[in-house]
Amino acid sequence: MAQTVELMVRTTCGSCARVEQQITPVVEAAGLELSVLNVDHDPELAMEFGDRVPVVVIDDEEFACWEVDSDELAAALA
Repeated sequence: MAQTVELMVRTTCGSCARVEQQITPVVEAAGLELSVLNVDHDPELAMEFGDRVPVVVIDDEEFACWEVDSDELAAALA
């Protein structure tokens, strides 16, 4: 079972806010907590992800970029 679910976002990213709202209930239903990390506040994350956000990371593995399928996410967290 997955242990960590992270969402990489940027301050001015409208899609990031939408994806955060979309996946929060899916993550919570799996009994996990969503960690939202703003890449604008971390130079290493900014170099890795840049404008390629939102990105969902499960257990340090990139799961999805830009668009997230809630059913696929639920299956990955099960």
